[in-house]
Amino acid sequence: MLWQNTLIQKSLTMKPKIKPIQILVAIIVIHISGCTTDNFENTQKLDRKPAIDPDYSGVTIPPNIAPMNFLIQEEGNFFRITVTSSSNDAQFSVTSSDGIVRLPLGAWKEMLGDSKGDKIKIQVAASEEDKDTLKQFQPIYMHVAKEPIDPYLSYRLLYPGYYSWSKMKIMQRSLEDFREESLIENQILEKNCANCHAFNQNNPDEFLVHIRGSKGGTYFMEDGKITRTALKTENMPGGATYPSWHPGGRYVAFSSNKVKQSFYAHPQKSIEVYDQVSALVLYDREENEMLYIREQDTTDHMQTFPSWSPDGQYLYFCRTRQVEENYSVQNVKDIHYDLARKPFDPETRTFGETEIVFDAGKRNKSVSFPRISPDGQYLVFTLHDYGTFPIWHKEADLYLLNLQSGNYKRMKLNSDETESYHTWSSNGRWLVFSSKRRDGRSARPYFAWFGSSGEIGKPFVLPQEDPTRYHNMLKTFNIPEFVKGKINFGPRDFARAADKQSLSAKAGNSVDSTQQWFEGKKEGSAETEWGIHE
Repeated sequence: MLWQNTLIQKSLTMKPKIKPIQILVAIIVIHISGCTTDNFENTQKLDRKPAIDPDYSGVTIPPNIAPMNFLIQEEGNFFRITVTSSSNDAQFSVTSSDGIVRLPLGAWKEMLGDSKGDKIKIQVAASEEDKDTLKQFQPIYMHVAKEPIDPYLSYRLLYPGYYSWSKMKIMQRSLEDFREESLIENQILEKNCANCHAFNQNNPDEFLVHIRGSKGGTYFMEDGKITRTALKTENMPGGATYPSWHPGGRYVAFSSNKVKQSFYAHPQKSIEVYDQVSALVLYDREENEMLYIREQDTTDHMQTFPSWSPDGQYLYFCRTRQVEENYSVQNVKDIHYDLARKPFDPETRTFGETEIVFDAGKRNKSVSFPRISPDGQYLVFTLHDYGTFPIWHKEADLYLLNLQSGNYKRMKLNSDETESYHTWSSNGRWLVFSSKRRDGRSARPYFAWFGSSGEIGKPFVLPQEDPTRYHNMLKTFNIPEFVKGKINFGPRDFARAADKQSLSAKAGNSVDSTQQWFEGKKEGSAETEWGIHE
């Protein structure tokens, strides 16, 4: 009767003051469970940990994370799982007949709350049918951090193909339990492609999302309303993509890209996505103006993946020399992007001289997705062999750059498969990133604790109510973003906004076309004067 006893013990040890209703609930549970026993004549202690999926052994978890449910991959038709706090020895137990372990939310939350800065022990025991011996495995430990994680995660859910966008959603998921809701469903937006959602400092009330197709535009969510905008002006090489909010909220930096995808004829790699032209642009939301972010030197560059520093004083981005017109996939392996930045004056809307922060080209590598920690001390980027789009590059890994010392290192959270899109929690103590380590094809969101000195905890995959969900799920989790609260918009809100006329941005530069801009740079004309023209 261990399960019933531990329920009573949990009530007594974890709550000094017991309310009458708690005693009544405990008695009811014992009465209902009275016929459930796990009396065994022998206990065999094994010298190994149980095989579980996901592998949560040794991970560092937030004190507000949802129950870390898992599947026991051991033989047996009876399993007993006992969870114990190292802080005060409080514990609770659950049983399973099929190896699927679902930890009760209330007991789990109390356990984590009492174990901040310490660890919890998970003891697994198993028995096979018609056997009177209970096999007890070595315990699994999880470290509980003191720092919480942002309560929500937003991501795009779609099939991991190259052309299928007919069924696509942008979701929000509570990280404190298993509630999952749709923000956008392209089934009610004439199957338009929904992509590139971005938040201003993890704010659920200030974010944007791109829609491509008949309902196309950039949709801004702020002050409880949605505004559909058309940001592409005549002198932009492509649409506005890869957004980054300036922390002040007035500006959003984008790259404007002409993107091409090509397919390989060998099984090692199926697709390559690359830019033929890309430039940085700045959207002034107050003036409804789109402006080019120019380079001072006369060498043409392709620029992409803008990312503001937390104080808004610098715009980080990736850049490489402009390729020849109509270059093909055979040339992509020669393209290497460096990490650069420019100082920014928000009052005059002007930028200073470009500075190379990390010269990846000298290392025969390429940088993508720079993201700066909220304290401005660290930057995490994806490093891969070449090109600009690493999600199809198996060798893509996450690297940590100390912006004060200039030192960098490959992070311990990497696997042998693709690691790519990543972002910081609002307190800077958690990273979420996309990893294909489970099957090499579909990306899953993984979380890792980040210490003040740059140390990293063992990562763990997003917990699911059904721990076997990843076994049968084909869809990939794309662009995971932390959110500080629940987003109060839904699919019907976006559908109504999509039926409204777009607000068209005005061109804020003094040139009329992309071709003139490129020609001006090559000729060294006055149009390349530093900064952004009014």
